[in-house]
Amino acid sequence: MEGADRERTEAGFKVRTPVDEARRILQTAVARGGDADSDVPCGTETVDVDRTDGRVLAAPVTAARDVPHYRRAAMDGYAVRAADTFGASDRSPEVLRIAEPAANTVGIDEHATADSIAPGTAARVHTGSALPEGADAVVMIERVTERESVGELEVEDAVAEGENVAPVGEDIEEGQHLYDAGHRLRPSDLGLLRSAGYGRVAVAQQPTVGVIPTGEELVAGDPGPGEVIETNGLTVSRLAQRWGARATYRDVVTDDPESLRVAIQRDLTKDVVVTTGGSSVGERDLLPEVIDDLGEVLVHGVGLKPGHPVCLGLVEETPVLALPGYPVACIVNAVQFLRPTLRWLEGTAPDPHPTTRARIERKIPSEPGTRTFARVKLEARDVDDLGPDEPRYDAIPTRASGSGVLSSVALADGWVVIDDDREGIPAGETVAVENWEVNP
Repeated sequence: MEGADRERTEAGFKVRTPVDEARRILQTAVARGGDADSDVPCGTETVDVDRTDGRVLAAPVTAARDVPHYRRAAMDGYAVRAADTFGASDRSPEVLRIAEPAANTVGIDEHATADSIAPGTAARVHTGSALPEGADAVVMIERVTERESVGELEVEDAVAEGENVAPVGEDIEEGQHLYDAGHRLRPSDLGLLRSAGYGRVAVAQQPTVGVIPTGEELVAGDPGPGEVIETNGLTVSRLAQRWGARATYRDVVTDDPESLRVAIQRDLTKDVVVTTGGSSVGERDLLPEVIDDLGEVLVHGVGLKPGHPVCLGLVEETPVLALPGYPVACIVNAVQFLRPTLRWLEGTAPDPHPTTRARIERKIPSEPGTRTFARVKLEARDVDDLGPDEPRYDAIPTRASGSGVLSSVALADGWVVIDDDREGIPAGETVAVENWEVNP
């Protein structure tokens, strides 16, 4: 072992950066590498509305037209002039002539109605039909008697002007503010955008991520003695895709400085580069030095457990996240650092995970100054024995440590975050279990 390597491995992590401070440093680095003329570091593009589910709006949106853009019938019935129904009742109905459908629709549209009505006439309409010119109300079909043989209608209910009519702009008015920049679009939003006159909208480009698994012991399958199946790169790349990125999952790169250097440089065209493994201070943990040689190490060693040997860097204005090789430590760091990085690249803030209130079944220890992520399973409690404010679930710890045990997170329902300033959580305390894998 050479002198520099020996110094690194013997030093260990004497100082660990608090999680929140590490995030602030990383966020600043992401902003440095973005487009100075845009609030969206990863850039913007204009795409068809039907392809924007889950995408983030790059600019505010106002309605381009009224919805509805015409007066429409809110009920099946007859469009009338309200004044013609004054005094109508069951015992003394008003008799109106039935207007003929528009000439160009006869025989074509079974729901055809008249273009206009004169005083003393009524036109058949269906829910959503445009109101004929001259009409200002609709009498429900249940309140009329049709005398088709003589082309007349008995109206048994007086209606007021505007009754059973949806006015122009009842749903949305032209120029109405709909969404702010940074809004993540949902399926219902796409329908509203279409209705409001948009076929295409400006959205943040999907951040691109190069995911590089490292380690000479890693294999794709059928491991021999001393070999390990590669899982970290697969997991991280799929998490990145779930979080809205376009991820490229690379082949395994061996523990060789030049090979690692070439792999990182190849992916500097991406918005962010993620490596897995080789991030600690051991003899084969080469990535911190490679990152420092290519650019700048921003943080090495963070106060979280499992996963403190994370390295955050910047190479040619591209964030490089070197995640630990132990599977659980890798996942924890991906959630804590990669997920917010993707949000910052889109110009948004990290959204909170959904949580489940639960009672800790037994004590979970933690180390002061270290943010601990304790994996738990949720078990429903007997609701008949619970008060109205008591949690409906027990949180049963699977592990608070053991960063190499992938099943402890894959078979858990979530994790409990123990803040840096606490020394464990006692049994019986009510906690918020983060369902981190539920929310994209």
